Amino acid sequence: MKWWQRLKKNPLAQFGAMILLVFYLTAIVADFVAPYDPLYQHPDGSLLPPTKIYWRSDNGQFIGPHVYPTSVGSLDLSTGERLIKEDRENPSPVGLFVKGDEYKIWGLVPSNIHLFGTRSGTGKIHILGTDDQARDQFSRLLYGSRISLFIGLVGIAISFPLGMIVGGISGYFGGITDAIVMRFVEVLMTIPSIYLLVALAAVLPPGLSSTQRFFLIVLITSFVGWSGLARVIRGQVLSIKEQEFVQAARSMGAQPFYIILRHVLPQTASYIIISATLSVPSFIVSESVLSLIGLGIQQPDPSWGNMLSLATNASILVLQPWLVWPPALLIVLTVLSFNLLGDGLRDALDPRSLQQ
Repeated sequence: MKWWQRLKKNPLAQFGAMILLVFYLTAIVADFVAPYDPLYQHPDGSLLPPTKIYWRSDNGQFIGPHVYPTSVGSLDLSTGERLIKEDRENPSPVGLFVKGDEYKIWGLVPSNIHLFGTRSGTGKIHILGTDDQARDQFSRLLYGSRISLFIGLVGIAISFPLGMIVGGISGYFGGITDAIVMRFVEVLMTIPSIYLLVALAAVLPPGLSSTQRFFLIVLITSFVGWSGLARVIRGQVLSIKEQEFVQAARSMGAQPFYIILRHVLPQTASYIIISATLSVPSFIVSESVLSLIGLGIQQPDPSWGNMLSLATNASILVLQPWLVWPPALLIVLTVLSFNLLGDGLRDALDPRSLQQ
């Protein structure tokens, strides 16, 4: 377990792993952490800024954390900003583990307890404000993370087995099989992936649900993402198949596909782990780009990509920046964390470092 000891000594890899752990756990329990339904439109609550939390009443008396019912007032014609009205006469206390919308924990156990929220009154807490449709931005970020984070894991679960098997077959059999397979792989590698994604996503039927569109995007990104892996695996298999343990298995009469799956491909595990970690960000970015330009996950269902689509409105960037920076920051942090973890694994699994 020398590689594990080396990985634990890498602070950047640990930072990336901790960020990803927090993100994925939060996405899994989004029903519990999110205070509101991501599709619910709060009355008279569009484009509200992050809610201010107060601790004292207007007369200076300490009453604990609370918020006031907030609504949108008139438009300031000189600045373009919308005035916000607070009902200072009706404070709503804020607390942890409060009752809210009913959901199911892990899809099984029904519950209506949320991590935080208002305990009583008509006030609502929007820690990241609301969007143009009066939906809670924080809740939409949490639910959107389920698509944006897990699309990468589903993508490598499809593309990596395909790339490993194709590359293993090409490298092991060689000859005409290798020539045909590698020419096909090279053709795929010459296709600009982002343009292919845009072209294929644009022809998807308009009546698809977000779930169906999600899986189609995964299939599309997986289809264009396996060719590079197959080429690298093929190169490794060319050298592995000449080693003694493979020759021994062949002399004992083992079938070629059994040798490939049982003896050859496991020898590429270190590279596969590193490559998988570094490939997840490309799937996340692909989904974000498609959703940003309107070809991915469609509104009202949230994903980090389609939440960024509001950035195309210049007034939103200037007057409501809380709608743009959170999803952009989460995408950057996720991609950075995967890259840090991948670099740490690459250093830890380097055969030369393991011999030290």
